[in-house]
Amino acid sequence: MLRAPKLYGRRKGPKPSERQLRLKRELLPAIALRLKPGADPKSYFSSSVKDVWLEVGFGGGEHLLWQAVHNPDTGLIGAEPYAAGIAKLLSHIDDASGGTLGKALPNIRIHEGDARDIIAALPPASIGRVFVLFPDPWPKTRHHKRRFMQMELLGALARILRKDGELRFATDDSGYLRWTIERFLAHKDFVWMAERATDWTMRPSDWPQTRYEAKALHGPPLYLRFLRR
Repeated sequence: MLRAPKLYGRRKGPKPSERQLRLKRELLPAIALRLKPGADPKSYFSSSVKDVWLEVGFGGGEHLLWQAVHNPDTGLIGAEPYAAGIAKLLSHIDDASGGTLGKALPNIRIHEGDARDIIAALPPASIGRVFVLFPDPWPKTRHHKRRFMQMELLGALARILRKDGELRFATDDSGYLRWTIERFLAHKDFVWMAERATDWTMRPSDWPQTRYEAKALHGPPLYLRFLRR
């Protein structure tokens, strides 16, 4: 069973605007994820979906929104503990749906908290794709235990991913890249999909750029894809 370690990192940010406060009152309740342990994740959506994908720490929500718009038959669950990230995504959804409280995008659900809450509640083999994009690298050695990608976490993700499901990971930190590859290669339930160097130095066409990625704070972004055996 996945343990619930302390959640590190920021929870609050700049003071929200009046619009963001209004969207939190009016829009967030309409698309908030209401976890039901063991429930089929498809049941979280008001519209019929053929598959469900999970994004861990969606930041400003650009990637999550793009996937929802371009995959209308797929349910997108996003987890983000950072209040400013939630506010940005709500604004993006409001813009995309023309101010109709997200009704034009019924395939998005938001969890304002730790993604491990969702992972623990999901039944086995219920998710088709997981995104972990540019998580905090925690570069200092004494902080490595805070990194999201841990062997126990990979076991939990393997449990919820269906056979041939995909996990996508991105980072601009070379140390975190090595850390992640080492753990995936040591895990029996995942196989690295790369066949050539360009497979992990170039984004696939269905992998949109995020605001954080555009900044490339630590180095050139790198993209890893792993298949659930």
